[in-house]
Amino acid sequence: MTLLKDFRFWLLAAALALALIAAAGPTRGVRQPLYRLMFVVDITRSMNTEDYQIGGHAVSRLDYVKQALRRQLLALPCQSHVGLGVFTERRSVVLFEPIEVCAGFAEIDAAIAALDWRMAWAADSRIAAGLATTLATFKNSRDALVFFSDGQEAPPPNPRYQPDLTVFKGQVKGLLVGVGGDQATPIPKFDANGKRLGFYRPEDVPHRSTFGESDLNPEKIEGYDARNAPFGSRAATGDEHLSRLHEDYLRKLAGDSGLRYRRLTDADSLGLALQDSEFAEPGRAETAIAWQFAGLAVLFVSVLYWRR
Repeated sequence: MTLLKDFRFWLLAAALALALIAAAGPTRGVRQPLYRLMFVVDITRSMNTEDYQIGGHAVSRLDYVKQALRRQLLALPCQSHVGLGVFTERRSVVLFEPIEVCAGFAEIDAAIAALDWRMAWAADSRIAAGLATTLATFKNSRDALVFFSDGQEAPPPNPRYQPDLTVFKGQVKGLLVGVGGDQATPIPKFDANGKRLGFYRPEDVPHRSTFGESDLNPEKIEGYDARNAPFGSRAATGDEHLSRLHEDYLRKLAGDSGLRYRRLTDADSLGLALQDSEFAEPGRAETAIAWQFAGLAVLFVSVLYWRR
């Protein structure tokens, strides 16, 4: 009987000790890939086009990117780092440099959720130029650049004045993520307060570039005048008031700059793309093991009552 009592005493003592250890929050170091990612998001107006769905409801490209980023934030291991920036006009701006994802989770998540097209400082969308300035910023950086865009330039690009992205090959690691659908879709129009006014019409947007010299043969331009009308006198028409993913263009930009290209098709496609070993660094992360001690404590208490 005394032996049985002693057995119960030691079970209870062991369970108490294990519970105290669990309460202290023990961790164990494990080797695993860690990430330093710099997310740069296109916030130009075409990113308001609603050609994605969440829960059966149409959502904008920008909102879908935000959901994908917030989901990816949850999947990254502690001691990984994430930074955030936005692109509009012809350059990007870093909102904050990469910070540790677990300690800064609430702040990073709130910043992603707050991304809005009204943060743009200009209406133009010179994606090639913006990508060039972004690549220059992160040249020879440890951070992997993840640049999101639908590839729609406004006004359409003039091939004569495209930046040379090949100078960045091998200097920046990262991913160019194509956003949007294949079907040309109307672009929602809003006032300065975010009130929806309908959709952009053909007369609301430029359908060709009027910067510099035309890339066409002057003999083929109606009303051409070298000084006063280098693009001709005829008004340009087109479908730039509609938007789709310009995938071939983005693939070319990615190929020229040495970035990888991936299309954002669903919430998991971003995570799969970022699992590439090129974007990871070997590291050691702390993993919580309190549950193991707590489980043993519960087991010992269960045995104690089972033997009664």
